[in-house]
Amino acid sequence: MDIRQNDILIMKKKHPCGDNKMLVLRSGMDFKLRCVGCGREFMIPRSKAEKNIKRVERNTENE
Repeated sequence: MDIRQNDILIMKKKHPCGDNKMLVLRSGMDFKLRCVGCGREFMIPRSKAEKNIKRVERNTENE
């Protein structure tokens, strides 16, 4: 998958705060994500994240 910085990932499972949108802060072998709802930042392995992604929203203005 082509995941870039500042993409919004719509996940299959919700974060404990109830939101399922995550902002990509860093991508590589691991993703650093920020929950859009509560602002919590966390690292997740790429393989686990890619299984959990439902959709990717990309802002095409800043490319």
